[in-house]
Amino acid sequence: MKKLTFMAAMAVAVASFTSCGNNVPKASLKSDIDSLSYAIGVDIADEFNQYDALTQTFNVDSAYLSDFIKGVNDAVSATDDKKQNAYMAGIQVGNIIVNRYIPGSNQQFFGNDSTKTISKQTVAAAFLNIVLGKESAIDKEQAKAIQDAFQKKQLMLQYGDNKKQGEEFLAENAKNDSVKTTASGLQYKVIKEGTGAVPADSSRVKVDYEGRLIDGTVFDSSIERGEPTEFVANQVIKGWTEALTMMPVGSEWEVYIPQELAYGERTAGPSIKPFSALIFKIKLIDIVK
Repeated sequence: MKKLTFMAAMAVAVASFTSCGNNVPKASLKSDIDSLSYAIGVDIADEFNQYDALTQTFNVDSAYLSDFIKGVNDAVSATDDKKQNAYMAGIQVGNIIVNRYIPGSNQQFFGNDSTKTISKQTVAAAFLNIVLGKESAIDKEQAKAIQDAFQKKQLMLQYGDNKKQGEEFLAENAKNDSVKTTASGLQYKVIKEGTGAVPADSSRVKVDYEGRLIDGTVFDSSIERGEPTEFVANQVIKGWTEALTMMPVGSEWEVYIPQELAYGERTAGPSIKPFSALIFKIKLIDIVK
């Protein structure tokens, strides 16, 4: 069904709905409160139309807007009916779970793989157990751990080669006599040794740098931009912090950062994929006072 805008589709539905003997509520604007109430309704409709809430959040097909109108009328008319209100709330929450949380979770954990999907029934079972205070098969901390582990497993399936290639690169690089390796696995080569002070991790530093992937792709460079950058040494990736707190001002090092000291399983920008080892040429210009 072709999607119509909220207002256009509503107009069609109103005509057909009225012809069946049912009416959209008549608006009375006899008082200031009546006018205020109507104005609020206009704002709500505008927000629904602006964000395409009917089709995106509630998955309403424009062919069935007459049923939508009936539902709105029933809900508004049932404000004093606790049983009906509870049922309406359940329908609304269920729709949000199905149309917002399930698609969001599918995208998060399965990407564009349409052959896999989160189980709606299992999600509902867990949700209702928690809401009703019943015993849950897993607690909140376990739920987070399961999701984190699943996502990491999916990332490994997709980007595991990045991790393997990075480890192989660093193992070979460590054989170079000019390369030093720290206890954390960070590797560095001194191009120029400075004679200034060494930053603390809380120091604000001024640096020039170039960042590359292990295949040589440059993904960022203040050198190319012709403008050094400043930041606090402990507010960057771990590999940077470790290197900076060993470098005297005036030094230029080439630093080889294992993925676990870089962005790990995260994506960073268009070039850095999960589990990517990174190479940086860093010139420590100054500790900013």
